[in-house]
Amino acid sequence: MQIVVLGAGAWGTALAIAAARLPREPHRVTLWARDGEQLAAMRRDGENRRYLPGIPLPSGLQLDETSWPAEALAKADLVVVGTPMAALRGMLERLAPLGSPVAWLCKGFELPQAGGPGYGLLGHEIQSEVAPAMLGGVLSGPSFAQEVARGQPTALVAASVHAHVRDTLVEAFHGPALRVYANDDPVGVEVGGAVKNVLAIATGLCDGLQLGLNARAALVTRGLAEMTRLGLALGARAETFMGLSGLGDLVLTATGDLSRNRKVGQLLAQGMSLSQAVDSLGHVAEGVYSARTVVQRARALGVDMPISEAVVALLDGGLRPAEAVAALMGRDPKDETT
Repeated sequence: MQIVVLGAGAWGTALAIAAARLPREPHRVTLWARDGEQLAAMRRDGENRRYLPGIPLPSGLQLDETSWPAEALAKADLVVVGTPMAALRGMLERLAPLGSPVAWLCKGFELPQAGGPGYGLLGHEIQSEVAPAMLGGVLSGPSFAQEVARGQPTALVAASVHAHVRDTLVEAFHGPALRVYANDDPVGVEVGGAVKNVLAIATGLCDGLQLGLNARAALVTRGLAEMTRLGLALGARAETFMGLSGLGDLVLTATGDLSRNRKVGQLLAQGMSLSQAVDSLGHVAEGVYSARTVVQRARALGVDMPISEAVVALLDGGLRPAEAVAALMGRDPKDETT
């Protein structure tokens, strides 16, 4: 299989590494990025020092330093978009003429577009708008790029309404260290990926304030309820949120020490400003940028998401850490299932 990965960040590089080193008949994997100098440095160093330092690139991984990998794309059996959500619309527009399956890795809602409905769209909605004939899908689930690149056991979910896309993603990445499950509910998978980063900031805040394990468990559980409410309002299936892209990704991002979103919450609890917290990470924390878009979409649908609302107020400076917790704990009693 010929695979092209567009985007040499941590996650794009990790998946390119994983596909290139599968022990069965090897794939031909090409990794491309807008920054040709970054790829040239990766070729020279034998690793992606910027995002995955110390992890060697497989000898069979092709690095394409051209301005656009037209030749590789023309032969591709699968194209994987590893860019941030902000670049997904432009990428899908450019890839629209391709007949091969296209899957994206980014998680979240895009920013509202000029002349649009006032809220951002999920990946599958963007694809329906700009490339309706495309065989599209999403690869998601509980995964830190470093662990995938090192070959540590990981399980992901390949979601698409097209069976061919799901089967292609499984063939491309399923192996001894990376298990890929198929799912035909891309809406639920994408909602899980969007909301879990916001909830991880809240959980990091809880841990940073040393509120205890009871509080963390309550936040994760009630956060899952928020995620599910939003997903159902968008047409997802409830059972998706009990799987890898829902509960699995939420638990990992909310409790894992490698989670940048959790770290943001911890740093805010320690008294850092948002800009100081983000700058100290050295990488993007997706929840900082997706929190507002999640809440915008929830408000448009009339979905109650108090934890996400509190995170937005915290990030915008409307609440201090202790005030955000007090606001959540001071809410009126309600039935758990509503």
